[in-house]
Amino acid sequence: MCGRFTLVQTVTLEELFQLAGLLDFEPSGLQPRYNIAPTQAIAAVRQTTDGGRELAMLRWGLIPSWADDPKIGYKLINARSDTVAQKPAFRTAFQKRRCLIPADGFFEWAKAGKQKLPTYFRHADGKPFLFAGLWDRWQKDGQAVESCTLITTEANALVRPFHDRMPLVLAPRDYAAWLDTPPADAASLIPLLEPSPEEDWTATPVSRHVNSPKVDDPDCIAPRETKD
Repeated sequence: MCGRFTLVQTVTLEELFQLAGLLDFEPSGLQPRYNIAPTQAIAAVRQTTDGGRELAMLRWGLIPSWADDPKIGYKLINARSDTVAQKPAFRTAFQKRRCLIPADGFFEWAKAGKQKLPTYFRHADGKPFLFAGLWDRWQKDGQAVESCTLITTEANALVRPFHDRMPLVLAPRDYAAWLDTPPADAASLIPLLEPSPEEDWTATPVSRHVNSPKVDDPDCIAPRETKD
């Protein structure tokens, strides 16, 4: 799964967003985030009705448009790649409402005795990347919420000792297909739902400071030996 991630390098996103077709991005519109957690607002690039691109702030935890209770979003922070095209909560969004979610790292926890200790995963080149996501709009009794989920796939060899799933990170060559493929052809995207190679990643043990979702500061990504 993916339950926490970072977006620290906001000023380096312009080139990445241009590759995704978002041409009018202002870096000052996003603030560095060191510990993004479910239910919080996160940035996402999505297609507009006229086929363009926009940057939207969406609640992390998908609330399907048909849901009776928005609390279902707490359970839908991730969508498994192997069932995303069939599961009712995600099926329509996979066909019609895909998005790209910027990040530059994510966290996983592993047991160490009686504790669970966090590890921070980043691209080996240190650059930001885009997760594959889905979004939806829920409305009831005058209340409207736009929300999203991150797709997860089988973990690569680096992440597997910590968790059997990892977030799906798309290659730049696949951004346009992810956003533009029409609903009738959504099945053609299934081959993209594969883990990125382990050689593309680094793993750094970090402080338990990040364990609290209320904390959002540089100490969240500090190497563990400097904090614990």
